[in-house]
Amino acid sequence: MKQTLALKLGQSLTMTPQLQQAIRLLQLSALDLQQEIQTTLESNPMLEMSEDNEPAETLDQADPEPQSEAESATEVLDPEVPDVNDQLDQPMGDELPVDSSWEDVYSNTSSLPAPDSDYDPLANRSAEETLADHLEWQLNLTPMAQSDRLIAEAIIDAVEPSGMLTISTEDLWQSLQDPSIPVEDRCTHDDVCAVLARVQQFDPIGVAARDLRECLALQLVQLPADTPWLDEANSLVADHLDLLGAKDFANLKRRTKLTEAELSQVVALIRTLNPRPGSAIEEEAADYIVPDVVVRKFEGRWVVELNSDATPQIRINPLYEGLAKQTKNGEDKTYLRDSLQEARWFLKSLQTRHDTLLRVASKIVEVQRGFLEYGPEAMKPLILADIAEAVELHESTISRVTSRKYMATPRGVFELKYFFSSHVGTATGGEVSSTAIRALIQKLTAEEDPRKPLSDSKIAAILKDQNINVARRTVAKYRESLSIPPSNERKQLV
Repeated sequence: MKQTLALKLGQSLTMTPQLQQAIRLLQLSALDLQQEIQTTLESNPMLEMSEDNEPAETLDQADPEPQSEAESATEVLDPEVPDVNDQLDQPMGDELPVDSSWEDVYSNTSSLPAPDSDYDPLANRSAEETLADHLEWQLNLTPMAQSDRLIAEAIIDAVEPSGMLTISTEDLWQSLQDPSIPVEDRCTHDDVCAVLARVQQFDPIGVAARDLRECLALQLVQLPADTPWLDEANSLVADHLDLLGAKDFANLKRRTKLTEAELSQVVALIRTLNPRPGSAIEEEAADYIVPDVVVRKFEGRWVVELNSDATPQIRINPLYEGLAKQTKNGEDKTYLRDSLQEARWFLKSLQTRHDTLLRVASKIVEVQRGFLEYGPEAMKPLILADIAEAVELHESTISRVTSRKYMATPRGVFELKYFFSSHVGTATGGEVSSTAIRALIQKLTAEEDPRKPLSDSKIAAILKDQNINVARRTVAKYRESLSIPPSNERKQLV
């Protein structure tokens, strides 16, 4: 095969370390960004936290004292490195190629140790108690033979966080058989059942039940004997729980010989019980959201602002910056100049992130002003390409900006992606957002007659009367996404 030389012109995006850093900061959430800033503060001596009354250092600030041309040339950003603001409108894949690293630009510097401090803000925080811990604590207060205590510990280990027993007593008894113990000294199945009955008296009431029927029955036993409709509730749970689960109230009235009003009272009593008693002890940890953008109405206009509390204000340390200019030693001078350059690039990337986020959020608010004024039913159809075209950025950049970023509005805190949705055509040739359709379905089901809940077909017919063409299966899909059960499960007695 003959080898030849040829010239070829083309455009390509060079993933410099500066651009990689800007993209990485752009897709971080508020909490992750705070952690990234803290890590950078610990590793770069040139950066420090800015005081509340002092503005953060920016690249446009002039140096405090004059410098020679040689010194200035080493401290400004490399003019041959493209500005990251001009590169964010280029298409980029999810996996960022790495063709260079920080070691190609800077000397390999070690991270400085964090300041010593004996204060730990999490030291006094109490550990979250699990259901197993709660049951173990009660077991330790219960007088019991050692053999029974071993059975009780096995039972507690088999209780899931919801409070239900995960295995049968037969399997539990088989797991406790020890071949090294004589047969006459081994525990029996009756021993396991007896210990289980004692554990079922622990708090929360209904714990260690083998099924839903037993769980509810254990809670009914603990109620005072003079509780109205207690006997009827016990009978319904013991014999007709499947009919209650299916909302078959006609058969329930016929089998229990109760009128509709009486059955309504019995069902109301059963609804006071907890089918997941363990949830009262082992609650999920709260997942706090820090909004990146705050939207408020001021003098009749919607104002979009960045949440200053979400991002710590940092600046370049003026003392170390001056030290970098005065140092004469070659190795120390190189280290300080590289640290200063890295700090300025980091501040530049932060500013790029803030500017891009504010531009995208402002355009979203401009398009979805109806949502802020009237609610989800006024949400307009919107896709990433629409915002990308409006702010003159690439669609992949918009995707990164809107992922794990939250906006605080008078109607609540929403992820930026919440404001994007597909559209459904109307009979008049217009378009309706799928989010608006979900809001209409939620409103219709909330206002329906609980005796005769709306079916998916009926909801589709109501929407068609409002010039919204949506199929029954689409209504079912939207209803399921809202965690709204089907009509037969929404039926209730008044």
